[in-house]
Amino acid sequence: MVSPTSHEAKSTGIRERLGELCYNTGLLNPLQKMRAWWQKDLRILAYHRVMPVPDPERYPFDMELISTSPEEFREQMLLVKERYRPMRLTDVAAAINAGQALPPDAVVITFDDGYDDNYRIVYPILKELGVPATFFISTGHIDSGRPYAYDWLVHMILLTNANRLELPELNMDEPMPPTRAERRALAIRVLGNMKEISALTQAAMIRRLETAWNMPSDHAYPADCRPMNWDQLREMRAAGLEIGSHGVNHWMLSKLPREELEREVYDSRNALLRELGPMALLMSYPVGSNRAFDREVIEVTRDAGFDLACSYISGTNLQPASNRYSLYRIAVERYYGKAWFAALLALPGLIGYPTPAHLAYTDTSCSH
Repeated sequence: MVSPTSHEAKSTGIRERLGELCYNTGLLNPLQKMRAWWQKDLRILAYHRVMPVPDPERYPFDMELISTSPEEFREQMLLVKERYRPMRLTDVAAAINAGQALPPDAVVITFDDGYDDNYRIVYPILKELGVPATFFISTGHIDSGRPYAYDWLVHMILLTNANRLELPELNMDEPMPPTRAERRALAIRVLGNMKEISALTQAAMIRRLETAWNMPSDHAYPADCRPMNWDQLREMRAAGLEIGSHGVNHWMLSKLPREELEREVYDSRNALLRELGPMALLMSYPVGSNRAFDREVIEVTRDAGFDLACSYISGTNLQPASNRYSLYRIAVERYYGKAWFAALLALPGLIGYPTPAHLAYTDTSCSH
Protein backbone atom coordinates (compact mmCIF):
# COMPACT_ATOMS: atom_id res chain seq x y z
CA MET A 1 0.00 0.00 0.00
CA VAL A 2 1.38 3.40 -0.96
CA SER A 3 0.34 6.79 0.37
CA PRO A 4 0.00 9.70 -2.06
CA THR A 5 3.12 11.69 -2.83
CA SER A 6 3.22 15.40 -1.97
CA HIS A 7 2.04 16.25 -5.48
CA GLU A 8 -0.72 13.67 -5.23
CA ALA A 9 -1.69 14.90 -1.76
CA LYS A 10 -2.68 18.29 -3.18
CA SER A 11 -4.90 16.74 -5.85
CA THR A 12 -6.18 14.20 -3.32
CA GLY A 13 -7.40 17.12 -1.19
CA ILE A 14 -9.24 18.53 -4.19
CA ARG A 15 -10.84 15.16 -4.90
CA GLU A 16 -11.80 14.78 -1.25
CA ARG A 17 -13.54 18.16 -1.25
CA LEU A 18 -15.29 17.37 -4.52
CA GLY A 19 -16.48 14.03 -3.15
CA GLU A 20 -17.79 15.65 0.02
CA LEU A 21 -19.59 18.29 -2.03
CA CYS A 22 -21.35 15.67 -4.15
CA TYR A 23 -22.17 13.63 -1.05
CA ASN A 24 -23.51 16.56 1.01
CA THR A 25 -25.63 17.94 -1.82
CA GLY A 26 -27.27 14.58 -2.56
CA LEU A 27 -25.77 14.34 -6.04
CA LEU A 28 -24.02 11.01 -5.61
CA ASN A 29 -27.05 8.75 -6.03
CA PRO A 30 -28.25 10.26 -9.34
CA LEU A 31 -24.67 10.50 -10.60
CA GLN A 32 -24.11 6.84 -9.73
CA LYS A 33 -27.27 5.80 -11.60
CA MET A 34 -26.29 7.89 -14.60
CA ARG A 35 -22.81 6.41 -14.64
CA ALA A 36 -24.14 2.85 -14.34
CA TRP A 37 -26.25 3.46 -17.44
CA TRP A 38 -23.31 4.26 -19.70
CA GLN A 39 -20.30 2.59 -18.05
CA LYS A 40 -20.66 -0.97 -16.76
CA ASP A 41 -17.23 -1.48 -15.27
CA LEU A 42 -16.16 -3.79 -12.45
CA ARG A 43 -14.98 -2.15 -9.23
CA ILE A 44 -12.70 -4.23 -7.00
CA LEU A 45 -11.94 -2.75 -3.59
CA ALA A 46 -8.57 -3.65 -2.05
CA TYR A 47 -8.04 -3.75 1.72
CA HIS A 48 -5.25 -5.02 3.95
CA ARG A 49 -6.04 -4.53 7.62
CA VAL A 50 -9.13 -3.37 9.53
CA MET A 51 -8.42 -2.35 13.13
CA PRO A 52 -8.80 0.59 15.50
CA VAL A 53 -6.40 3.18 14.11
CA PRO A 54 -3.55 3.41 16.66
CA ASP A 55 -1.33 6.28 17.71
CA PRO A 56 1.59 6.30 15.22
CA GLU A 57 3.93 7.21 18.06
CA ARG A 58 3.08 4.00 19.90
CA TYR A 59 2.20 1.51 17.16
CA PRO A 60 5.33 -0.48 16.25
CA PHE A 61 4.32 -1.66 12.77
CA ASP A 62 3.43 -0.31 9.32
CA MET A 63 0.57 2.21 9.54
CA GLU A 64 0.14 2.13 5.75
CA LEU A 65 -1.35 -1.36 5.92
CA ILE A 66 -4.31 -0.17 8.00
CA SER A 67 -7.12 0.38 5.50
CA THR A 68 -9.84 1.56 7.86
CA SER A 69 -11.33 1.21 11.35
CA PRO A 70 -13.95 -1.43 12.24
CA GLU A 71 -16.70 1.19 12.52
CA GLU A 72 -15.88 2.73 9.15
CA PHE A 73 -15.55 -0.69 7.51
CA ARG A 74 -19.05 -1.64 8.64
CA GLU A 75 -20.40 1.64 7.21
CA GLN A 76 -18.57 0.98 3.95
CA MET A 77 -20.01 -2.53 3.64
CA LEU A 78 -23.52 -1.25 4.39
CA LEU A 79 -23.11 1.22 1.54
CA VAL A 80 -21.86 -1.48 -0.81
CA LYS A 81 -24.79 -3.72 0.12
CA GLU A 82 -27.46 -1.03 -0.18
CA ARG A 83 -26.36 0.77 -3.35
CA TYR A 84 -24.27 -1.70 -5.34
CA ARG A 85 -24.17 -5.30 -6.51
CA PRO A 86 -21.58 -7.07 -4.31
CA MET A 87 -20.23 -10.12 -6.15
CA ARG A 88 -17.95 -13.05 -5.52
CA LEU A 89 -14.80 -13.00 -7.62
CA THR A 90 -15.62 -16.53 -8.77
CA ASP A 91 -18.95 -15.21 -10.10
CA VAL A 92 -16.99 -12.68 -12.11
CA ALA A 93 -14.86 -15.51 -13.52
CA ALA A 94 -17.97 -17.53 -14.35
CA ALA A 95 -19.50 -14.58 -16.21
CA ILE A 96 -16.29 -14.02 -18.17
CA ASN A 97 -16.08 -17.72 -19.06
CA ALA A 98 -19.71 -17.71 -20.25
CA GLY A 99 -19.25 -14.50 -22.24
CA GLN A 100 -21.86 -12.76 -20.12
CA ALA A 101 -21.91 -9.10 -19.15
CA LEU A 102 -21.59 -8.22 -15.49
CA PRO A 103 -24.50 -6.44 -13.82
CA PRO A 104 -24.30 -2.66 -13.43
CA ASP A 105 -22.52 -1.41 -10.32
CA ALA A 106 -20.74 -4.72 -9.67
CA VAL A 107 -18.36 -4.49 -6.69
CA VAL A 108 -15.93 -7.10 -5.35
CA ILE A 109 -14.35 -6.85 -1.89
CA THR A 110 -10.78 -8.18 -1.54
CA PHE A 111 -8.16 -8.40 1.21
CA ASP A 112 -4.44 -9.00 0.79
CA ASP A 113 -1.88 -10.77 3.01
CA GLY A 114 -3.96 -12.64 5.62
CA TYR A 115 -3.66 -10.71 8.89
CA ASP A 116 -5.70 -12.18 11.73
CA ASP A 117 -7.81 -9.02 12.11
CA ASN A 118 -9.39 -10.21 8.87
CA TYR A 119 -10.83 -13.08 10.91
CA ARG A 120 -11.43 -11.27 14.22
CA ILE A 121 -12.93 -8.04 12.85
CA VAL A 122 -13.72 -8.29 9.14
CA TYR A 123 -15.29 -11.75 9.02
CA PRO A 124 -18.02 -11.06 11.64
CA ILE A 125 -19.04 -7.85 9.84
CA LEU A 126 -19.22 -9.53 6.44
CA LYS A 127 -21.13 -12.47 7.92
CA GLU A 128 -23.62 -10.18 9.64
CA LEU A 129 -24.27 -8.13 6.50
CA GLY A 130 -24.10 -10.99 4.02
CA VAL A 131 -21.43 -9.33 1.86
CA PRO A 132 -19.09 -11.68 -0.04
CA ALA A 133 -15.34 -11.13 -0.14
CA THR A 134 -12.09 -12.75 -1.24
CA PHE A 135 -9.07 -13.05 1.07
CA PHE A 136 -5.70 -13.45 -0.64
CA ILE A 137 -3.26 -15.13 1.75
CA SER A 138 0.47 -15.80 1.73
CA THR A 139 0.34 -19.49 2.55
CA GLY A 140 3.84 -19.76 4.03
CA HIS A 141 2.90 -17.25 6.72
CA ILE A 142 -0.34 -19.10 7.43
CA ASP A 143 1.71 -22.29 7.84
CA SER A 144 4.34 -20.77 10.14
CA GLY A 145 2.51 -17.95 11.93
CA ARG A 146 5.55 -15.72 11.31
CA PRO A 147 5.10 -11.96 10.81
CA TYR A 148 5.06 -10.64 7.26
CA ALA A 149 8.58 -9.70 6.20
CA TYR A 150 7.93 -6.13 5.00
CA ASP A 151 5.95 -5.31 8.13
CA TRP A 152 8.65 -6.86 10.31
CA LEU A 153 11.26 -4.74 8.53
CA VAL A 154 9.30 -1.60 9.40
CA HIS A 155 9.02 -2.88 12.97
CA MET A 156 12.78 -3.34 13.21
CA ILE A 157 13.55 0.12 11.81
CA LEU A 158 11.13 1.69 14.28
CA LEU A 159 12.54 -0.09 17.34
CA THR A 160 16.19 -0.92 16.69
CA ASN A 161 18.91 0.51 18.92
CA ALA A 162 21.33 0.61 15.97
CA ASN A 163 22.92 3.99 15.33
CA ARG A 164 23.01 3.61 11.56
CA LEU A 165 20.98 1.98 8.81
CA GLU A 166 23.49 0.18 6.62
CA LEU A 167 21.92 -1.38 3.54
CA PRO A 168 24.57 -1.99 0.85
CA GLU A 169 21.92 -3.86 -1.15
CA LEU A 170 20.13 -0.52 -1.62
CA ASN A 171 23.21 1.74 -1.58
CA MET A 172 21.93 3.23 1.67
CA ASP A 173 24.07 4.12 4.67
CA GLU A 174 22.77 6.85 6.94
CA PRO A 175 22.25 7.70 10.60
CA MET A 176 19.18 6.22 12.24
CA PRO A 177 16.76 9.12 12.89
CA PRO A 178 15.84 9.86 16.51
CA THR A 179 12.06 10.31 16.16
CA ARG A 180 9.37 7.75 15.39
CA ALA A 181 7.95 9.89 12.56
CA GLU A 182 11.36 10.20 10.89
CA ARG A 183 11.90 6.47 11.18
CA ARG A 184 8.51 5.81 9.57
CA ALA A 185 9.50 8.03 6.65
CA LEU A 186 12.81 6.20 6.39
CA ALA A 187 11.06 2.81 6.41
CA ILE A 188 8.78 3.92 3.57
CA ARG A 189 11.87 4.95 1.59
CA VAL A 190 13.50 1.60 2.23
CA LEU A 191 10.41 -0.31 1.11
CA GLY A 192 10.25 1.74 -2.07
CA ASN A 193 13.92 1.14 -2.88
CA MET A 194 13.59 -2.58 -2.20
CA LYS A 195 11.16 -2.96 -5.06
CA GLU A 196 14.05 -2.46 -7.49
CA ILE A 197 16.09 -5.46 -6.29
CA SER A 198 15.45 -9.20 -6.54
CA ALA A 199 13.02 -10.83 -4.16
CA LEU A 200 15.68 -13.23 -2.88
CA THR A 201 18.02 -10.31 -2.16
CA GLN A 202 15.18 -8.58 -0.32
CA ALA A 203 14.64 -11.65 1.83
CA ALA A 204 18.34 -12.05 2.56
CA MET A 205 18.64 -8.37 3.51
CA ILE A 206 15.80 -8.65 6.02
CA ARG A 207 17.27 -11.82 7.52
CA ARG A 208 20.66 -10.10 7.83
CA LEU A 209 19.10 -7.21 9.75
CA GLU A 210 17.24 -9.63 12.03
CA THR A 211 20.59 -11.18 12.97
CA ALA A 212 22.57 -7.94 13.18
CA TRP A 213 19.95 -6.23 15.31
CA ASN A 214 19.00 -9.38 17.29
CA MET A 215 15.34 -9.07 16.30
CA PRO A 216 14.48 -12.53 14.88
CA SER A 217 11.01 -12.83 13.40
CA ASP A 218 10.92 -16.61 13.79
CA HIS A 219 10.77 -16.25 17.58
CA ALA A 220 8.33 -13.35 17.65
CA TYR A 221 4.59 -13.70 17.33
CA PRO A 222 3.26 -10.26 18.27
CA ALA A 223 -0.49 -9.83 18.29
CA ASP A 224 -0.19 -6.70 16.14
CA CYS A 225 1.39 -8.63 13.26
CA ARG A 226 -0.16 -12.10 13.42
CA PRO A 227 -1.43 -14.01 10.36
CA MET A 228 -4.64 -16.02 10.35
CA ASN A 229 -4.43 -19.80 10.72
CA TRP A 230 -5.91 -22.58 8.62
CA ASP A 231 -8.73 -23.35 11.07
CA GLN A 232 -9.91 -19.74 10.86
CA LEU A 233 -9.73 -19.83 7.07
CA ARG A 234 -11.70 -23.08 6.94
CA GLU A 235 -14.41 -21.46 9.04
CA MET A 236 -14.51 -18.42 6.78
CA ARG A 237 -14.69 -20.54 3.66
CA ALA A 238 -17.51 -22.65 5.14
CA ALA A 239 -19.39 -19.38 5.67
CA GLY A 240 -19.15 -18.59 1.95
CA LEU A 241 -16.09 -16.35 1.81
CA GLU A 242 -13.43 -17.00 -0.81
CA ILE A 243 -9.76 -17.69 -0.16
CA GLY A 244 -7.13 -17.05 -2.81
CA SER A 245 -3.36 -17.05 -3.23
CA HIS A 246 -0.99 -14.20 -2.39
CA GLY A 247 2.04 -16.38 -3.00
CA VAL A 248 3.88 -18.40 -0.36
CA ASN A 249 6.34 -15.86 1.05
CA HIS A 250 4.82 -12.58 -0.16
CA TRP A 251 7.72 -12.17 -2.59
CA MET A 252 7.46 -9.94 -5.66
CA LEU A 253 6.90 -12.59 -8.31
CA SER A 254 8.52 -10.74 -11.20
CA LYS A 255 11.70 -10.41 -9.13
CA LEU A 256 12.19 -14.19 -8.88
CA PRO A 257 14.06 -16.65 -11.12
CA ARG A 258 11.69 -18.83 -13.13
CA GLU A 259 12.15 -21.86 -10.86
CA GLU A 260 11.37 -19.85 -7.71
CA LEU A 261 8.46 -18.11 -9.43
CA GLU A 262 6.88 -21.44 -10.29
CA ARG A 263 7.47 -22.71 -6.78
CA GLU A 264 5.72 -19.66 -5.26
CA VAL A 265 2.68 -20.00 -7.51
CA TYR A 266 2.32 -23.79 -7.52
CA ASP A 267 3.14 -24.31 -3.83
CA SER A 268 0.62 -21.67 -2.80
CA ARG A 269 -1.99 -23.34 -4.99
CA ASN A 270 -1.22 -26.75 -3.54
CA ALA A 271 -1.41 -25.45 0.03
CA LEU A 272 -4.85 -23.95 -0.61
CA LEU A 273 -6.17 -27.17 -2.12
CA ARG A 274 -4.59 -29.31 0.59
CA GLU A 275 -5.91 -27.27 3.50
CA LEU A 276 -9.23 -25.99 2.17
CA GLY A 277 -10.30 -28.52 -0.45
CA PRO A 278 -11.28 -28.10 -4.12
CA MET A 279 -11.99 -24.50 -5.10
CA ALA A 280 -11.81 -22.01 -7.91
CA LEU A 281 -8.28 -20.63 -7.97
CA LEU A 282 -7.80 -16.87 -7.54
CA MET A 283 -4.54 -14.90 -7.32
CA SER A 284 -3.43 -11.49 -6.07
CA TYR A 285 0.15 -10.63 -6.98
CA PRO A 286 2.15 -9.54 -3.90
CA VAL A 287 2.85 -5.78 -4.03
CA GLY A 288 0.93 -5.78 -7.31
CA SER A 289 2.50 -2.83 -9.16
CA ASN A 290 3.77 -3.21 -12.71
CA ARG A 291 7.19 -3.99 -11.21
CA ALA A 292 5.74 -6.94 -9.26
CA PHE A 293 4.30 -8.94 -12.17
CA ASP A 294 4.86 -9.28 -15.90
CA ARG A 295 3.98 -11.55 -18.80
CA GLU A 296 5.99 -14.42 -17.39
CA VAL A 297 4.18 -14.17 -14.04
CA ILE A 298 0.84 -14.11 -15.84
CA GLU A 299 1.84 -17.12 -17.91
CA VAL A 300 2.83 -19.17 -14.84
CA THR A 301 -0.32 -18.11 -12.97
CA ARG A 302 -2.54 -19.09 -15.88
CA ASP A 303 -0.74 -22.41 -16.44
CA ALA A 304 -1.15 -23.27 -12.75
CA GLY A 305 -4.93 -23.17 -13.25
CA PHE A 306 -5.82 -19.83 -11.70
CA ASP A 307 -9.04 -18.34 -13.08
CA LEU A 308 -8.36 -14.66 -12.33
CA ALA A 309 -5.59 -12.51 -10.89
CA CYS A 310 -5.64 -9.08 -9.28
CA SER A 311 -2.98 -6.41 -9.43
CA TYR A 312 -2.63 -3.42 -7.11
CA ILE A 313 -2.85 -0.97 -10.00
CA SER A 314 -5.54 1.64 -9.40
CA GLY A 315 -8.59 1.67 -11.61
CA THR A 316 -11.79 -0.11 -12.62
CA ASN A 317 -12.22 -2.87 -15.19
CA LEU A 318 -14.28 -1.86 -18.19
CA GLN A 319 -13.83 -5.23 -19.90
CA PRO A 320 -12.60 -7.72 -17.29
CA ALA A 321 -12.22 -10.45 -19.90
CA SER A 322 -9.37 -8.48 -21.50
CA ASN A 323 -7.28 -8.23 -18.32
CA ARG A 324 -8.51 -11.16 -16.26
CA TYR A 325 -4.92 -11.81 -15.10
CA SER A 326 -4.17 -8.18 -14.24
CA LEU A 327 -7.43 -6.84 -12.79
CA TYR A 328 -7.25 -3.30 -11.48
CA ARG A 329 -8.38 -2.47 -7.97
CA ILE A 330 -9.29 0.57 -5.88
CA ALA A 331 -7.23 0.76 -2.70
CA VAL A 332 -9.09 1.80 0.45
CA GLU A 333 -6.99 4.03 2.74
CA ARG A 334 -7.46 4.83 6.40
CA TYR A 335 -7.81 8.57 5.80
CA TYR A 336 -10.98 8.14 3.67
CA GLY A 337 -14.04 9.57 5.40
CA LYS A 338 -17.59 8.39 4.82
CA ALA A 339 -18.31 10.99 2.14
CA TRP A 340 -15.03 10.39 0.32
CA PHE A 341 -15.56 6.61 0.26
CA ALA A 342 -19.12 7.00 -1.05
CA ALA A 343 -17.91 9.37 -3.77
CA LEU A 344 -14.99 7.06 -4.60
CA LEU A 345 -17.37 4.20 -5.29
CA ALA A 346 -19.85 6.32 -7.23
CA LEU A 347 -17.25 8.19 -9.32
CA PRO A 348 -14.01 6.19 -9.11
CA GLY A 349 -12.33 7.79 -12.10
CA LEU A 350 -12.92 11.29 -10.77
CA ILE A 351 -12.44 10.83 -7.00
CA GLY A 352 -9.79 8.10 -6.77
CA TYR A 353 -6.12 8.91 -7.30
CA PRO A 354 -4.93 7.03 -10.40
CA THR A 355 -1.83 4.97 -10.87
CA PRO A 356 0.63 7.03 -12.93
CA ALA A 357 0.81 5.90 -16.55
CA HIS A 358 4.41 4.69 -16.19
CA LEU A 359 3.35 2.37 -13.35
CA ALA A 360 0.30 0.92 -15.06
CA TYR A 361 0.49 -2.50 -16.69
CA THR A 362 -1.42 -3.62 -19.75
CA ASP A 363 -1.29 -7.07 -21.31
CA THR A 364 -3.82 -7.97 -23.95
CA SER A 365 -2.61 -11.58 -24.06
CA CYS A 366 -4.39 -12.53 -20.82
CA SER A 367 -7.20 -14.59 -22.32
CA HIS A 368 -7.95 -17.90 -20.62
